[in-house]
Amino acid sequence: MKKQLLLFLSLLSGVLLYGAWPVSPFCFLIFIAFVPLLIVADNTKKRLVFFVYSFLTLLIFNAATTWWIWNSTDVGSIAAIIANSLLMCLPWWGYHVMLQKHGKPIGYLSLICYWMLFEYIHLNWQLSWPWLSLGNVFAMNPNWVQWYEYTGIGGGTLWILSTNIIIKILFNKLVNNRKAVLGLATIIAAIIIIPLVFSFLLLKGRKEILPSKSDVVIVDANMDAYEKFELSTATSEIQKLISLSEGSMDSTTQLILWPETALSLPTWQDQINTNIYYQPVFAFLQRHPNVTILSGIETFKHYGNYQATSTSRKEDDGSYFDAFNTALCIKANQPLQLYNKSRLVPGVESMPPFLNFLSPIFEKFGGTTGGYGRSDSSKVFFMADNPYHPAPVICYESIYGEYVSTYVARGANIITIITNDGWWGNTPGHKQHLQYARLRAIETRRWVARSANGGISAVIDDYGNIRASQPFDKASATKYPIPINNTLTFYVRHGDYLYKIAGFVALLLLVWHGFFLAKSKFGKKITT
Repeated sequence: MKKQLLLFLSLLSGVLLYGAWPVSPFCFLIFIAFVPLLIVADNTKKRLVFFVYSFLTLLIFNAATTWWIWNSTDVGSIAAIIANSLLMCLPWWGYHVMLQKHGKPIGYLSLICYWMLFEYIHLNWQLSWPWLSLGNVFAMNPNWVQWYEYTGIGGGTLWILSTNIIIKILFNKLVNNRKAVLGLATIIAAIIIIPLVFSFLLLKGRKEILPSKSDVVIVDANMDAYEKFELSTATSEIQKLISLSEGSMDSTTQLILWPETALSLPTWQDQINTNIYYQPVFAFLQRHPNVTILSGIETFKHYGNYQATSTSRKEDDGSYFDAFNTALCIKANQPLQLYNKSRLVPGVESMPPFLNFLSPIFEKFGGTTGGYGRSDSSKVFFMADNPYHPAPVICYESIYGEYVSTYVARGANIITIITNDGWWGNTPGHKQHLQYARLRAIETRRWVARSANGGISAVIDDYGNIRASQPFDKASATKYPIPINNTLTFYVRHGDYLYKIAGFVALLLLVWHGFFLAKSKFGKKITT
């Protein structure tokens, strides 16, 4: 096959991946998006050459779907897009090696397992960026994947890769051997249709949860993401949040949701109650003692003269402290409850030590050069006489299915997402972020209340349907009687088990391949 055709096919795969991704309406393209690249693998002997072809595919995919991070920093966005594209090449490199050494059946199994292992690692290591995990592609089509309550997005990734491989095999048969075409076409139809049928059966068997007698008010003051941390802007934001809240609440309101860092003037965690700038908030709650506010806030915690955490920073007097992106739960006459964001944005909120030299670049994404501290685990807020037990999911955390499920396992009966999406402007970034929240609702069968400064605030039901939303770039308040659900899905109980199984098989394949190479090498020496 000519080099020009191989180049075209690698570029075509990248374009198809982009064409399938939210917020595109052509999601179905994902089932053929990798077929051209699989054909390239069959017709490329040299590993380095195939690595270049796969890099071109994945660079187009990354750049076209996440170009919007350019709105914050040009150099940082280029570095992030190239780095993620290179990482995505690793499972394809492994696939090509196994294909050349062990043939197509082992090669295809390796591709599925290596890619799923890559996604699982990318969900859990320090430079985690699962924004483009393949299972996320169905976020705008929740009726296709109601079975995520059993599998999470790992099931979607498995579905996509399997379908692409079988369609590619069918393509080969069409070219070389037409006798098996009908059988393969039947398999393709089955592998696409059966998950869809299962999903629609789950929809048909849905039991509607009765509306709650209480309601949630979701508030977005729509403040500039960069200016909101200035003193004058921060104080006016508090007044605006209070005004919007009081204008929408009534006697049935139990929970008010404000965005991430809505309380944007940093304060020590043990001084929140006495902070002069936040006294209007406490006065508001005294006027409405039955109401709970869940809000984002910037906080510090002092450790004294010892370094309590790896993220703590040293002050001039020799003492140590941590900075946190915090969720705060407040109710009149009750102790404050705090949760510090655990899943931090790489570069923006956390930086591996070997990349500290890049901190000034990534700070422009809206983080801190010193890095944030974090909680060790999720936390649920329980307030006396409040039927809602919210999961305080902060911004980026909402793309981690297994992590969000841990809130539910701890007793959360509603998922509250507080975010500040204004960093990216009116681009696909904030729209993708909203859509991914629909998958968390399906996985956990919990309603989602989403307060998004500079984004789209919304109410999402337990089947991933957006029940109410507010336009982008508009101050708003939404009151909704969100139902409560206490059942635990299979996914909540077992997490990302598909990724773990695939990862185990991937490791077995690597060990087997290692033994194969060793046997080949030492066998030749003995023969000689």
